[in-house]
Amino acid sequence: MAKKRTNGEGTIRQRDNGLWECTIMDGFQSDGRRKTKSFYGKTQGEVKKKLKAYLQAKETGELAAMDFSFSEWADLWYENHLDNIKPTTQENYRYTLRILKDGFSRRKVKDVKAYDIEQFLKKLRKEGRSDSCLAQCRGMLYQIFNKAEANDLINKNPVRFAEKMRKRPPQRKEAFTADEVKFLLKNLPENQIGWSIRLMLGTGMRTQELLALEPRHITEEGTFITIEQALVMEKGTAAIGTPKSYDSYRCVPVPENIQYCARLLRDTHNKFIWESVKKPGMPCNPSYFRDKFKQTLEDMEEVRVLTPHCCRHTYVSQMQALGVDLATIQSIVGHADVDMTKHYLHVQDPVRQAAIEKFAVAFSSRPASSHLNILDLLESS
Repeated sequence: MAKKRTNGEGTIRQRDNGLWECTIMDGFQSDGRRKTKSFYGKTQGEVKKKLKAYLQAKETGELAAMDFSFSEWADLWYENHLDNIKPTTQENYRYTLRILKDGFSRRKVKDVKAYDIEQFLKKLRKEGRSDSCLAQCRGMLYQIFNKAEANDLINKNPVRFAEKMRKRPPQRKEAFTADEVKFLLKNLPENQIGWSIRLMLGTGMRTQELLALEPRHITEEGTFITIEQALVMEKGTAAIGTPKSYDSYRCVPVPENIQYCARLLRDTHNKFIWESVKKPGMPCNPSYFRDKFKQTLEDMEEVRVLTPHCCRHTYVSQMQALGVDLATIQSIVGHADVDMTKHYLHVQDPVRQAAIEKFAVAFSSRPASSHLNILDLLESS
């Protein structure tokens, strides 16, 4: 419950996260609206001390007495901003915040300049961070310093004056070659991870779709898989959410030569085909699956160690090489391309079935004389 203070001392309240907040009226904005200022602390005493220091600094013109380290202010900003962040994106915010705090650590907020922002982003790029990561870091820095500017901790937001970095030319997404696909389908271990990798290579499913699968989503014959949910991360914990987009809701046909993998994965008493080791009845953490995936490929010297998501790129590229039209591929993998939606929504099931049969034929272990081989198709194109 907010407590009114006397003599213009403001209002003190304890937030839901346990922090104390003091808000005072601090003059008027140019448009006549009241200007407020807030102070945060772990105790009422800490908040009062900051308020007193601010008022004294304001009288003497030495607002530097209110200095915050970057880490302190970033934490306060995050706690104050938390209510505006969806639970599914809070993990990404915390990840980005850790990068920023590692970069600026205990530096005073008022000491960070535009040059420092530019050097920090260049350092991240040299470390191999993606353009997306750089954009997220810059965006969060802008919000953090903008709040500091609004609270008179700094005179101006340094991010506003930092030069933006040019985006790097888009790199071609990695995918397994046709030879690697043939090797993997033949030599992957006959176990949970081996069946799963085969299924990803033969259907183009996203990792978060695979990890959210329940036995009920796979037909008894293993011919179709229904995608109606996907894995999401909520406060660092794996949970079940909705697919990535409207078009991600779909029924995926499974090639004949890997239908046995779908049947074997379906044959479990667990709620999920990939269930958490530590939390029965819950899906496994994607980092656990990625580790299993990486270890499996590291044990196979004949193929590169790519990421699970590369299986999706592989499926699209190989199906294109087999002559399957883009609209049909998109209807199978569930791409949310608005421009193509009106086209691939009309793809009929017989066409989709014929398409996945090409995969089964191309990568089957049956004698090459009985059907076309993927390498023959590639050489003739």
